[in-house]
Amino acid sequence: MRALQIAATGMSAQQTRVEVISNNLANMSTTGYNARRAEFADLHYQQAARPGTVTAADGTVLPAGVQLGLGVRPTAVSVNLQQGALSQTGGDLDLAIDGDGYLEVTLPSGLSGYTRDGGLKRSAEGMVVTSDGYPVVPEITIPDDARSIAINAGGEVYAYFADRVEPELLGQFTLASFSNEKGLEAIGSNLYIETAASGAPQVAGPGQDGLGTLRQGYLEESSVDAVREITELIKAQRGYELNAKVITAADQMLGATTQVR
Repeated sequence: MRALQIAATGMSAQQTRVEVISNNLANMSTTGYNARRAEFADLHYQQAARPGTVTAADGTVLPAGVQLGLGVRPTAVSVNLQQGALSQTGGDLDLAIDGDGYLEVTLPSGLSGYTRDGGLKRSAEGMVVTSDGYPVVPEITIPDDARSIAINAGGEVYAYFADRVEPELLGQFTLASFSNEKGLEAIGSNLYIETAASGAPQVAGPGQDGLGTLRQGYLEESSVDAVREITELIKAQRGYELNAKVITAADQMLGATTQVR
């Protein structure tokens, strides 16, 4: 009886769906987090009678045939590319990307990582780094005697000093974009790395080539919609229960078969 195996694939699919939803809900407060969605496709079909098969000498063909599906399989966990709300923090090194683009950072391996988490910090040497200590590209160092810093929408970083009237330009942040952002590989800590599916990064200044601008003193909140996730969780739970009922029904049918005298 194929129903046992088919229902098992359905239960596995709904379990995957619940795992994705639980990860979304766990990251409701994660800066710059984009909600994920599990996607599925039906498995191959057993052709008991193919559509279009000739069934008589006069050329009569089957209009539909008999195709028996064998279940479901996960195909992808895709990212919903939706910008979260901007929350004001007032921090000098808190940056929100208003629009498209990612900040580039240098990972310990030497590879480039990309993030929308603009909660930047200042290292002991004055370098602008992420919360995990990864330096932002291009590297910008804030002098020890700087009284304050200002970052404009174009990413230019200015330092103000107590003994000067005019600010000093320290550098400019850049943003990276990808032809297929959903192809980026998430590695944790709000970081992504490029893959063959994402394509190579195109780097430009904020506000150029369709990229977003920077807003100092703001952070991008998670784009997770709690009400929607709870609704999806209920639907996944019901789907799991229905597939479990199919297994129960199939087991009872097999039990009735063995009791035939």
